[in-house]
Amino acid sequence: MIVVNTETIPGHEVVELKGLVQGNTIRAKHVGRDIGAGLKNLVGGELKAYTELMTEARREAVGRMLSQAAALGANAVVNVRFTTSQVANGAAELYAYGTAVIAAARPAAHDAPSGAAGVSAN
Repeated sequence: MIVVNTETIPGHEVVELKGLVQGNTIRAKHVGRDIGAGLKNLVGGELKAYTELMTEARREAVGRMLSQAAALGANAVVNVRFTTSQVANGAAELYAYGTAVIAAARPAAHDAPSGAAGVSAN
């Protein structure tokens, strides 16, 4: 399945729109992660436990979006976007969405032969 955050796919033509597809997940913070993050926050730097949490959430949301696209018979999802929101104290939603399409590869363009077509070299 082709997944892009652009409206077009290089080398392909969208031949059919299947519709909006989406996937989401809601994740809650873990007490152990919160303690480690709180300590890290005091000294600065990346909060790796939260980075891993968001990476897992992104994978799950995209997987759900792609499952929806496959169920519609799509072979690509274009214009993919992500958004997050807090849904409760300590819980956040990650939402992925895009447009499911059927995309076909464009035939390779053939170079014109040397000299202008239809013009005699005499």
